[in-house]
Amino acid sequence: MPSARIAVSPDKLLRPEVLDLHAYHVPPAGGMVKLDAMENPYQLPQSLRDEIARLAADAAINRYPDAAAHQLKAGIGKVTDLPVGMDILLGNGSDEIIQLLAMAVARPGAVLMSVEPSFVMYKMIATFTGMKYVGVPLDENFSLDLLAMLDAIRREQPALVFLAYPNNPTGNLFDARAIKNIIEAAPGLVVVDEAYYAFASDSFIPQLAHYGNLLVMRTFSKLGMAGLRLGFLAGSAAWLSQLEKLRLPYNVGVLPQLVAAKLLQHHDVLLAQAESIKHERTRLLAALDAITGIRAYPSQANFILFRVAKATQIFEGLKQRGVLIKNLNGGHPALVDCLRVTVGAPDENEKFMAALHETINQLA
Repeated sequence: MPSARIAVSPDKLLRPEVLDLHAYHVPPAGGMVKLDAMENPYQLPQSLRDEIARLAADAAINRYPDAAAHQLKAGIGKVTDLPVGMDILLGNGSDEIIQLLAMAVARPGAVLMSVEPSFVMYKMIATFTGMKYVGVPLDENFSLDLLAMLDAIRREQPALVFLAYPNNPTGNLFDARAIKNIIEAAPGLVVVDEAYYAFASDSFIPQLAHYGNLLVMRTFSKLGMAGLRLGFLAGSAAWLSQLEKLRLPYNVGVLPQLVAAKLLQHHDVLLAQAESIKHERTRLLAALDAITGIRAYPSQANFILFRVAKATQIFEGLKQRGVLIKNLNGGHPALVDCLRVTVGAPDENEKFMAALHETINQLA
């Protein structure tokens, strides 16, 4: 008789660093004023929604998508004023692109570097791919500590550096000259992550032709396409032709390609919505600044980070009042008592502010 098979358990098979990870948590938000995920709160105009409906009705979803996504790439190149000679790689959101980049350079002992606090997926994906992660602390105002970064680059010789511009969760744009110094000092690739480009006052896309080790990454999620899961990496063909070897075939489906290409033909509509969000950002920042005991940080993204005593209790009080924001308290030492609110539509921001006042008064 065959011997009884001993069951294999995760703790015996999986890498220890994977066992130590926590899955990326997305809380349920049904029935809530949802201001936790940096989404665009505005619907598309009805005429454009009707065009998308016709596209979806006629889409060949029985066929695989265009593997090279020619139409979509052309649309992206047009709206981004991509410099001559630069190419585009598409991803299922920017997360897939971060993972692809890490996989490409993950030789034994290779280092992935970023600043802290910043986008949590940089560190998580470094762990996924077996890279050493090095996070360089920002200063007390969440600005780049250039000397510390340059020292860490000399010491660690990173294969890959990620800099979010603007930074998440702090919302600020780092000094552009400091980033250029980092690009010049880095022995490997530097990826400037411009997820919030539509709300910011600067971009590194025009610099792509000037630095051979620079790549710029963007997602359209914050601009009203979160449900399409579409990101892209821009840079020289010398890099992207190699990275294409790691991109899984058909990673951007038929419907995302068709709908995104149509929306990029109406990029002005999306940018007008971004302008409305920026206007609301100014109003919301002023309203937060007016509350005694709150420190709100200036933002060039579509969210605002603020610090307040009893942050977790306030977060829970907001939830009880039907408003969901992001609790960052306890997530990083620099974010003690910090909460992050996405800039919503005017009525959503008013509901948030009313709930915030009620919660603070209840806890006083």
